[in-house]
Amino acid sequence: QVQLVESGGGLVQAGGSLRVSCAASGRTFSAYAMGWFRQAPGKDREFVAAISGSGLSETYAASVKGRFAMSRDNAKNTVYLQMSSLKPEDTAVYYCAAKRSPIASIDQYDYWGQGTQVTVSS
Repeated sequence: QVQLVESGGGLVQAGGSLRVSCAASGRTFSAYAMGWFRQAPGKDREFVAAISGSGLSETYAASVKGRFAMSRDNAKNTVYLQMSSLKPEDTAVYYCAAKRSPIASIDQYDYWGQGTQVTVSS
């Protein structure tokens, strides 16, 4: 069982930067690939980024590639999403997720956090 808690969301102007964090419970954090997803009002949840259990492999949605960077600190049981060059269309609730596998992917996640709101103003 993994519990996930996101933090760091807030209001930011277009072109700005923000880092959201996700703290996970447990002593086997490195055994879980982690992902970030987002959901805007009236839209389906979409994949944003994923990272392998070791932190050596990452994958990104085309819409955020080059602007967002995912990382993890296994000693702190924490993953991060550094968001730069933010656009109004990035406005969404951002969720972190854990997968019962160390291999990063865009789906098949087993545990989900409650989300943190990111709002980008123009």
